Amino acid sequence: MLATQIHSYQFEFRAYQRPFRQPLKTSQGLWNVRTGILLRLTDETGQVGFGEIAPLAWFGSETFEQTLVFCRQLPSEITAEHISAIPSTLPACQFGLESAWLALNLNNVAAKIRNPKSEIPYSALLPTGPDAVEAWRSLWQQGFYTFKWKVGVAAVQEELEILQTLCQSLPPQARLRLDANAGLTLETAIAYLQACDQLGIEFLEQPLPVNQFQNMLALSQQYSTPLALDESVATLAQLKTCYAQGWRGIFVIKPAIAGFPSQLRQFCQTHQIDAVFSSVFETAIGRDIGLSLAAELTSSDRAAGFGVTHWFSDSWDQLSDFEQLWNSL
Repeated sequence: MLATQIHSYQFEFRAYQRPFRQPLKTSQGLWNVRTGILLRLTDETGQVGFGEIAPLAWFGSETFEQTLVFCRQLPSEITAEHISAIPSTLPACQFGLESAWLALNLNNVAAKIRNPKSEIPYSALLPTGPDAVEAWRSLWQQGFYTFKWKVGVAAVQEELEILQTLCQSLPPQARLRLDANAGLTLETAIAYLQACDQLGIEFLEQPLPVNQFQNMLALSQQYSTPLALDESVATLAQLKTCYAQGWRGIFVIKPAIAGFPSQLRQFCQTHQIDAVFSSVFETAIGRDIGLSLAAELTSSDRAAGFGVTHWFSDSWDQLSDFEQLWNSL
């Protein structure tokens, strides 16, 4: 994973809070503020590498409090061995520290806030409910052609009616994917899939809870609309388990909580899975390596799920480099 040659790095971290422009509503409830930690490693020559820990506890990662405890117990000078020793119970910490190390040692694009892989298409996250019917228009003008809409938030029949209206309003070139955040029952999942087959939905993401893998596997073989696993494959260990159990549909991968980027890369290259890389509402620092992985490992023309910056009202995404973002905290 990491180089065996011993170098020490000055380790610093700063916690952040980013309020959403409006609360993000999912089947799991309301999300008001994104909290996370920015990391900076500095080598003996003064070169700097940035990383980010952006946990998502309700999705399957460690909690923000656990990441703070972890960072506070690290010494002010660390080595690659400290990073390699991070346990699998802290996948967001694994991602953050190895990302900083990779940025510093492999000359990743860590100096620019804008990722050079600008050719990667993004899907834009729409608001839940009827607001989606109009919200796509301004995003379309900004260059988004794939959209994600979260379902399982309101009554099924109400959402299906909105879905019909939304699909009728979208241009023929647009793609629409649905995300249930594990919030459907088997009965309601079937109702959505029947509608999806009629409407040409790109895919339905995680319709059922994680403990209903076999039902999702069966559904994936009964309808023409592809199913995607998301919560079921939050970490690399879960991804490996679902693959071993026979899942050959879409894997939605959130690299910021999946674990070590190097191990994720190795698995994807070995197994050639249908992967869609997606955001956990991290800052541009975490997004940088996520997009680098997406550019390298996405085998289809599916848009990456990183079109989420419009959900924040701050100006962080307009800063010119990572140093400015670090200094803004």
